[in-house]
Amino acid sequence: MAASSLSLLPHPVGGVDTPKPKFSSIHFSRSALPPGPSYSQQSRRPKSLQISASISVSNPQVRTGPHDLVSSILSKVMQTDGGVLLKDEEHKEVAEVAQELEKYCVNEPVKCPLIFGEWDVVYCSRPTSPGGGYRSALGRLFFKTKQMIQVVQAPDIVRNKICFSLLGFLEGEVSLKGKLKALDGEWIQVVFEAPELRVGSLELQYGGQSEVKLRITYIDDKIRLGKGSRGSLFVFKRM
Repeated sequence: MAASSLSLLPHPVGGVDTPKPKFSSIHFSRSALPPGPSYSQQSRRPKSLQISASISVSNPQVRTGPHDLVSSILSKVMQTDGGVLLKDEEHKEVAEVAQELEKYCVNEPVKCPLIFGEWDVVYCSRPTSPGGGYRSALGRLFFKTKQMIQVVQAPDIVRNKICFSLLGFLEGEVSLKGKLKALDGEWIQVVFEAPELRVGSLELQYGGQSEVKLRITYIDDKIRLGKGSRGSLFVFKRM
């Protein structure tokens, strides 16, 4: 596994003006009128008017604010093995909701105190990014990922950890410790030390330093979104 393979990147963001909801379509239909002579007998009765509103739940523009969008994106990425189980169209839907959430990003999210805490890495548009070889198609045959965690500690410490089960019975984890540096109000850089591997009673350190860059696109008290320098989208859920 390359030293940079365990780089889990993301961070904060907040609120902005709420866009007006857009409805995809509204259909009006009168109930069917009785045929033949019965029509004249019932013509004095009030005609019922049925109204149905059709809203595409996959269209983020119909939502009213960040809370709905946060609920939507979590519903799409949870229980997907970090995005591995999603199809291309489903990845596209996640990206659309994330793009809408960017509109609610606080100014200079890197300085937002919500960045600190423990985060569960619940999604990456490139599932092998947070974990490298351990998360590849071959790696997943041997290493069943149980959890991917990122801890951001004040003032500038980042700890990444992947917990796994080797061959279904041997518990293990790979961890990284890094130092965070703000590049501007949105971008951060993290320089990690060599990763540490623990499997059962075996512990060892391998490889060398690695470096990652991430743009924070949204943060609140529930989630954090980020985009890596190569375009990968990350969704972090506060633990």
